[in-house]
Amino acid sequence: MREHQPSEARPTLFVNARLVCPATGRDETGSLLVDGGQIVELGPKVPPASRAETVDCRGAVLAPGLVDLGAFMGEPGAEHRESIETASLAAAAGGVTTIVARPDTTPPVDSPEIVDHLKRRARDTASVHVHPMAALTKGLEGREMTEVGLLLDAGAVAFTDGPRSVANARVLRRAMTYARDSGALICCHVEDPDLASGGAMNEGEYASRLGLPGRPSTAETLMLERDVRLARLTGARYHANVVTCSESLEVLARAKKGAPNITCGTSIAHLTLNENDVGEYRTFFKLAPPLRHEDDRIALVQALADGLIDVVCSAHDPQDVETKRRPFAEAEDGAIGLETMLAAGLRLVHSGDVPLHRLLAAMSTKPAELLGLPGGALKVGAPADLIVFDPDAPWVLDATKLRSKSKNTPFDQARFQGRVLRTVVAGRTVYAYG
Repeated sequence: MREHQPSEARPTLFVNARLVCPATGRDETGSLLVDGGQIVELGPKVPPASRAETVDCRGAVLAPGLVDLGAFMGEPGAEHRESIETASLAAAAGGVTTIVARPDTTPPVDSPEIVDHLKRRARDTASVHVHPMAALTKGLEGREMTEVGLLLDAGAVAFTDGPRSVANARVLRRAMTYARDSGALICCHVEDPDLASGGAMNEGEYASRLGLPGRPSTAETLMLERDVRLARLTGARYHANVVTCSESLEVLARAKKGAPNITCGTSIAHLTLNENDVGEYRTFFKLAPPLRHEDDRIALVQALADGLIDVVCSAHDPQDVETKRRPFAEAEDGAIGLETMLAAGLRLVHSGDVPLHRLLAAMSTKPAELLGLPGGALKVGAPADLIVFDPDAPWVLDATKLRSKSKNTPFDQARFQGRVLRTVVAGRTVYAYG
């Protein structure tokens, strides 16, 4: 494999491609022409263009680039775990053309100045699009809301306290009211901090057998129930970041009836792994929220297929060796996921559980729509943020070759079927396999 620096944005004609667009329902063999960073023509028959570079896709899928809602980027304050540059390299290799960065940095992203700093750093060092989310409360402390209007003006695309829930319902209601008036999206971690406190993995029989303290799924369901009620009360645009259990899906099924302002997501790890994968205290499987029972995983997969779950994210959370090489209960939560999100998701396609269009919609079209970002569709005039991937190519993950600074992947030595061959951002190739 070799890394490719961004090429000049010359006209490019992709031929012999399987054009797959979840936004329009397109799924056909054809060609696509890119010029000036945009899609200018596509369909079964696209005539050759002068000066255009021709890329033969050889039957591989050509689809909109992925939009990852809520990855930890490391900057500022945790560059030893990840940087904007290394995260963007990992994203490009995984088919992610847009990263939406969490605000739980040091200092947190709770002022326009920090938003501006991140945008400038991304412009200078990132090979994919990077958009910052701003903190919902000052210092991520859950006591006082941030300046929503000023942060929006600075370029924040959504508001969240990252891995922390806003425990004070009055503060969250006030924030939702302000966000509603400005059209901002509020993204919340749904887990009661008191009920979840001290837990190392999913509460249940398996945790008891390992002698580990549990985090009950009720901690998630209770917080989610409160949040969706506040969202219906205020009319704010509300997104539950990562739901993980069947009880939460029941809450969402009720809450979303007649409430288009309420959406939810889950992580690729919770869709493809369960609590049994913890095995003999394998800390790379220690996540927050924790991996749940297999019955919960199956329910999540069905909810994704049915459209109840709107978004699938990587939940990219790099941790260094020192914080993971500890006893399980003391190890930090989190796993990296930018580079493996699509490959792991294709497991659900190959098993027949989730159609390819539905998976791509949750990884691309819907997050772009929620955030008001361009992309997520193959159509004339849309940005040329594209991925070419072979859904059937077999490969084995070698964690040492991942582009993230941290290597805490739960998929080390995993067998995948489906590989990204090319990633294009604004008409420029930022990654090519081969």
